[in-house]
Amino acid sequence: MQPERGLEKKVDAARKAAMSAFAMADGEQLRKLANQAGLPLEAEAMRGPETGLVTVRGRIGGGGAVFNTGEATVTRATVRLPSGHIGHAFALGRDRKKVRLAAILDALWCNEATRPTVEEMIVQPVVSLAAQADARKQAETAATKVDFFTMVRGED
Repeated sequence: MQPERGLEKKVDAARKAAMSAFAMADGEQLRKLANQAGLPLEAEAMRGPETGLVTVRGRIGGGGAVFNTGEATVTRATVRLPSGHIGHAFALGRDRKKVRLAAILDALWCNEATRPTVEEMIVQPVVSLAAQADARKQAETAATKVDFFTMVRGED
């Protein structure tokens, strides 16, 4: 019996959100949260962690022709847990320990037994901290806002 396609899409979207949280987290922050969660972090490396370059592409005005703007350093890793679950991770930069840990956390997220712990103890705090950082940055930016106005001289 195959799972419902709608449920499959929801699980894929949730995994994508978790992987995004792992990638955007600071390496030290991710290590601290993983240690606090008390999850088993043993895993066999299947690939990497390895660092390389990816091409960054862009569009003028969001709708023009695609062009290459440059390159970015990316690190990736794939691991297998003793339970057989496989996890993948990609992140900008060269922090190999962070990316390996993110791959382990992805594999733990794929395991239905440990998924709630990963969501509650790691994903939610990382998302919350990122939202707080965004709010701080928006407040700092808003403080520099200048309102321009035009005075009417009374002439037509």
